Amino acid sequence: MSQITTSSRRKAPMIPPTGPLRHVVDTVLIIIGSLIIALGFNLFFLPHGIASGGVSGVSVLGEAWFGLEPAFTQWALNIPLFFLGVFLLGKNYGIRSLLGSVILPLFVYLTKDWPMPTDNPLLASIYGGIAVGLGIGIVYRGRGSTGGLTTLAQIIQKYSGLSFSLCVVLLDGSVIILAACTLSLEKALYALVGLYVTGKVIDAVELGFNYSKVAYIISNHTDKISEAVLHDLDRGLTKLNAEGGFTGDHRTVLMVVIGQSETTRLKTLVRTVDPDAFVIISNTHEVLGEGFKLEGS
Repeated sequence: MSQITTSSRRKAPMIPPTGPLRHVVDTVLIIIGSLIIALGFNLFFLPHGIASGGVSGVSVLGEAWFGLEPAFTQWALNIPLFFLGVFLLGKNYGIRSLLGSVILPLFVYLTKDWPMPTDNPLLASIYGGIAVGLGIGIVYRGRGSTGGLTTLAQIIQKYSGLSFSLCVVLLDGSVIILAACTLSLEKALYALVGLYVTGKVIDAVELGFNYSKVAYIISNHTDKISEAVLHDLDRGLTKLNAEGGFTGDHRTVLMVVIGQSETTRLKTLVRTVDPDAFVIISNTHEVLGEGFKLEGS
């Protein structure tokens, strides 16, 4: 496999991926994200009894069952889970996880008396999901974590062999099932709506809205197509060595990553050089590297 690139698009990231400035930015992002999560929780989820998974969902149940202060419940669960994570997952579990585990319940406590902006539980589940997802996405952008059941999911993954996503679903699902059994089925359904919206917003914040495309080109004129891509489209490309499944012939496959607006230009260039070329184009959520976004930018 060989790599051919151009250097005309290279630029330095706005924020270095390491160093003191990166640590300051990460800390600020974790604090801002935690505040947004707390607002989404206190303004939307808690007043309507929406337990949409995680430690925050457990704290909603704790208030409904025993009248416990949600912030205290979150501290009582987050801090032991953090130390358990350090013990079982290693020291690399990170100080940023401790920051999120401590500061999120603090913001929940400080904003607990803010009035709720809507009496509609469906709107609350949607708005709450947006706010919590936005906050979590920002925390992840700061390379941090808010701890809680995410830590427990990592531990279960390590010692059970289950996938991390399945562990998260099982834990969040357990919280929602408890809400359905002890609060109401209606509130559990609102919790599912909130959880779904949260997941979608996290993806949007982490991956962004600017989808790129990755194209695989199979042709008998790869050299000419390479020249066209490099000079006319001004994009780099990678040559992959492949073998035909039916014929057994050795072929060269060109892999090109392009922006959405460049898709038509690429297809036109390929068809101009080789009308019989086989082209596969698919979406890719995020591209890091030369010509696109650099890590830390």
